[in-house]
Amino acid sequence: MKKLFQTITVFILIAMTMGACSPNTPAAPEVASAQITLTDGLGREVSLAEPAQKIVSLAPSNTEILFAIGAGSQVIGLDDFSNFPAEVEGIPTVGGTSDYNLEKIVELGPDLVLAAEINNPEDVKAIEDLGITIFYLSNPEDMEGMYENLRTVAKLTGHSESTEELILSLQDRVQSVTEKIAGAEDRPAVFYELDGTDPAKPWTSGPGTFITLLIEMAGGKNIGAELDLPWAQISQEELIVQDPDIILLGDAQWGTTPEMVADRPGWSVIKAVQEGKVLPFNDDLVSRPGPRLVDGLEDLAQAIHPELY
Repeated sequence: MKKLFQTITVFILIAMTMGACSPNTPAAPEVASAQITLTDGLGREVSLAEPAQKIVSLAPSNTEILFAIGAGSQVIGLDDFSNFPAEVEGIPTVGGTSDYNLEKIVELGPDLVLAAEINNPEDVKAIEDLGITIFYLSNPEDMEGMYENLRTVAKLTGHSESTEELILSLQDRVQSVTEKIAGAEDRPAVFYELDGTDPAKPWTSGPGTFITLLIEMAGGKNIGAELDLPWAQISQEELIVQDPDIILLGDAQWGTTPEMVADRPGWSVIKAVQEGKVLPFNDDLVSRPGPRLVDGLEDLAQAIHPELY
C-alpha cells in the first residue's frame, strides 16, 4: 500500500509528457505591461503586479510546466517529489504531501507559490495566511485542459509567447500519433498496473483518469476503465477473464519486473504473460498532468502498436 499511496500522491487523480518538451536554456520572462489577475482552481482571484520572478512549486507537474515554458530560472523552491528536468538538482526543497516547511517557504521569499490538486485547500490557506501569493492550479481533464494550464502558468510568469510555440509543437506531436493510430487494425486490451504488491488484487487505473484517456488515444483499451473508481483493485480472477494482450508496469519504478510478474501464482495463463508482452513503463509520464503527457502518449502508442513504428 505504501507504494500505491506514493504513486497516487504524484498522480492526479484524474492520475493521467518530456524529452522533446524539456527546455534547453531557460528564456528570460517577457515584459508585462499591466497587472496580472487570474482566478485559480479554488475560485480565488489572484493578482500579481508583474510576472513572478521567484517561484516555489508544490507539485512535480507544476515544476515540469515551469521548466517547459521557460520559467525554470525563476524557480527557487520545490516539493520533495519534483525530479524532472535535471536542472531541478540543487534547488531547495520545502517538503511535500501536506507536510510543508512553512518557515523554509518564508525564508525563500517567493513572490508566487504554485500549488496543484496534490495540495489540499488547507495548505493553500496556511501559505496565504503568511502573506504569500499562492495560485492553485486545477488538474486538467483532457489535453486541451493541459494546454490551458500551460497558458495560465505562462501568464503568471511572463512566458506567454514562447508557451504558444510549445503548445503548437505538442499539438503537432499528438496529431502525429493520431494519424499513426488511425492505421491500427485492432485495439489491444491493456492492463496498467499501479501496485502489484498483492498480486491477487493489484491496483490499477479506472475510468476518468489520464491513463485511460492516453491508452485509448494510443489505440488500446484499458480494461480498468470498466471498474467503478478511478483508482481501484481488480481481482486476479477478473484479470484472467479479461485476459489482457499487454501489461504495462507503472510500478516498475518500485522494482516490479516482467520476470516477477511471470512468477506470480496463476498469472502464467494470461495472454500478455505467455507472449512476453509485460513491459515496464515510466509512470511519471502519465501521472503528472503537464507537457510530458505527450511523451507518455507517444510511448504508449509504441508499446501498444509497435507495428506502426
